[in-house]
Amino acid sequence: MNNELLNLLQQRRSIYALGKNLSQTNDQIVTLAEDLIQATPTAFNSQTVRAVFLFGAKHDELWDIVVRRLKSEVPTEAAYENTKKKIESFKAAAGTILFFTDTAVVHQLEKDFTLYADNFATWAEQAQGSSQLNVWTGLANNQIGASIQHYNPIIDELVASAFDIPANWQLRAQMPFGSIVAPAGAKDTMAKADQFKVLN
Repeated sequence: MNNELLNLLQQRRSIYALGKNLSQTNDQIVTLAEDLIQATPTAFNSQTVRAVFLFGAKHDELWDIVVRRLKSEVPTEAAYENTKKKIESFKAAAGTILFFTDTAVVHQLEKDFTLYADNFATWAEQAQGSSQLNVWTGLANNQIGASIQHYNPIIDELVASAFDIPANWQLRAQMPFGSIVAPAGAKDTMAKADQFKVLN
């Protein structure tokens, strides 16, 4: 069996120690991610995934928003100091991709195809997962580290205001990316006998 895809997927890890020392240009990274998202299949070819690319001061602004917003969510000052360190690790990255779902498209499909109306939100989430994985793997294949973060929904309104996001775009994930300062740790997988069943 050809294991090229498996090898690519195994390169994709959650990299938390990120830096700004990339050989690729911002434009190259944007083009790669855009092409990967557009190559990702979506139910009814709905193309519900949207993305915003943040570099430089805009990237920094996002993580400043997150750390300020989390102040009221963290129970103690000591815990907040740890939170700030975590957010600083994301801010140290070269950039961030914000992933959104265009809810206007989802709602229109619900109206147009009432038989499947209950499924379109789920299918949009599947499109998100597929697109995020493809971008993540594509970055890893170019030796660019990344992770997926989910500070939505508590940052949604602040992000929409700061970056002029359309009202019908729902924030689903944040992907900080950059040079790999330290590799990911070991990853455990469950026993295949507990996870899979093969019937002949």
